[in-house]
Amino acid sequence: MNPIKKPPRIATGVYLAPLLIAGQLFGSTLQQQNKVIAKRAFEEILSRGRFELAEQLYAKDFVNHGVHSNASLEEDQRALKDWHAAFPDLVIVPEKLMAEDDLVTIYWIARGTNTGTGNGLPATGKKAEVAGITIWRIIDGKIKEEWSAFDQLSMMRQLELIPAN
Repeated sequence: MNPIKKPPRIATGVYLAPLLIAGQLFGSTLQQQNKVIAKRAFEEILSRGRFELAEQLYAKDFVNHGVHSNASLEEDQRALKDWHAAFPDLVIVPEKLMAEDDLVTIYWIARGTNTGTGNGLPATGKKAEVAGITIWRIIDGKIKEEWSAFDQLSMMRQLELIPAN
């Protein structure tokens, strides 16, 4: 009877190590690429209002999943343009970016002065600073889905559109 010989334990590690490293590098590279896309969208489109870049960064079938309804890319960009109309000096800074698989989560701070009208807001002349979180699903280098929330109550209080207490 011939006993089955097992390879030495170190051999298993030697064979698996390149696969584990390749998997970590590939995943890390994809996640880093997705974070670059997310940061660029925040800096160029959301902050600077370069809406012409939406075709480069968003999928044609993009969906913004709202609490009560979903928005297409066109509807989403129209709302963003209205925020820029209400806050012409609007800057939205991505403070923290975290990526896992095809998702990127961005904690952001928005600052601006409400000197225009848009998204149902009258011009108050007041400054506002709000925090929010956006989660984007990025597929094949394009933002395909979004889930967002921001502190609307704080914004309305800062604009003195509702009482502080």
